[in-house]
Amino acid sequence: MSNNAQAIAELKSLLGDRLSTAESVLNLHGDNETYYDLMPPDAVAFPNNTAEVSEIVKICHAHGCPVIPWGVGTSLEGHALPIRGGVTIDMINMNKLLNVAAEDLYVVVQPGITREELNTELRATGLFFPVDPGANATIGGMTATSASGTTTVRYGKMKDNVMALEVVLADGRIIRTGSRAKKSSAGYDLTRLFVGSEGTLGIITEITLKLHGQPEAISAAVCEFPDTASAVNSVIMAVQMGLPVARMEYVDPMSIKAINAYSHMSMKETHHLFMEFHGSDASVAETADRMKDIAEDMGGGGFQYATKAEDRTKLWHARHNAYFAMKAQKPGTDGISTDVCVPISKLAQAMDDTIADVEAHGWQAPIVGHVGDGNYHVLFLFDRKNESELNLAKELTSRMNLRALELGGTVTGEHGIGIGKMKYLQAEHGEAVNIMADLKRTFDPTGIMNPGKIVNVN
Repeated sequence: MSNNAQAIAELKSLLGDRLSTAESVLNLHGDNETYYDLMPPDAVAFPNNTAEVSEIVKICHAHGCPVIPWGVGTSLEGHALPIRGGVTIDMINMNKLLNVAAEDLYVVVQPGITREELNTELRATGLFFPVDPGANATIGGMTATSASGTTTVRYGKMKDNVMALEVVLADGRIIRTGSRAKKSSAGYDLTRLFVGSEGTLGIITEITLKLHGQPEAISAAVCEFPDTASAVNSVIMAVQMGLPVARMEYVDPMSIKAINAYSHMSMKETHHLFMEFHGSDASVAETADRMKDIAEDMGGGGFQYATKAEDRTKLWHARHNAYFAMKAQKPGTDGISTDVCVPISKLAQAMDDTIADVEAHGWQAPIVGHVGDGNYHVLFLFDRKNESELNLAKELTSRMNLRALELGGTVTGEHGIGIGKMKYLQAEHGEAVNIMADLKRTFDPTGIMNPGKIVNVN
């Protein structure tokens, strides 16, 4: 009997029906949103609490069996794929809101709760959790990948909003990091080490998050632009002026066409900025008017406001569904959805160079971006059966990554490293990658924690 099989036999005794080896369940947890082949685990465990996670990990540790945490599987760089087999730990049953401290502006949750579920639970408190990656991801998955998204320009990313964690280590020990105080100078910042570690250092079982008050007023706006540069330069000017914009999204003409068809909208097929403003009635109106002036000075027009909740919801629902809208334009294709992030002053150059590179190869690739913080995404759609198309998509992605590094940026602003971007980590961080590998060995000396991701450890 193999080591993995021995571990699974013991886990069956511990969990009973909450350990599955059914083919359909394994395939669900071996699939992904990108072009990687199906990689099913040997088994899937469904723990109910931290103590069970600890026992699962102890058993796997004893047998050298890999463990891979799973949220809802939205990661785009193969983070949750069990490339060496083992046991996937699905957090679906650990989805409770444990405590809301409204007076101290924090909430304690289990990792399986999704961001939409969380905000629904918080609605009566007048508070909300702002990080919005688009997909209805789990809080655990968002923490593990250091997610950000449309609201980062105003509220920050996960690392700015996670106060404390409970984590199960590779040998089954349970530790707590951080505190519920607003700040601390006590020791190493282990909280931010685990945020973004993609399950390679430990399994997150509880998260304490900062909350924010619901704004008194919210207004959305859409503005059209003749080209990429005028839209991006409007963003740069607004950021450099310190304009308090809550969301600032660039959407290119290809994406607008797809969104119109998919979400039944009728926007002009040109470059757009989608924006949102939070604050008091007076401050929101003032910020929107200043943004309108900036956009018009840069050649923008057709500035439209949306103050009704249903209109804003429709706009952002369409933006969040852009990925599916774009895939619907080419049915049957697979996609590489990749992101980079550059200093805001280099954003227009980075995007223009990417567009020119794609067009020089006779391709078109839709671009959207959380451009208020210099982050943009490109979707390369291709026929999986066409090897030359896949290779071209990979080449264009590689040049996009290297271009971002040349401009002082990063190969990923929010998707993370996973499998897909491991080969660029050395170029971005140099000798620091060896320190990352040392940390991996310290926390996971037997190499069972989501192996083969972020850094290679011999």
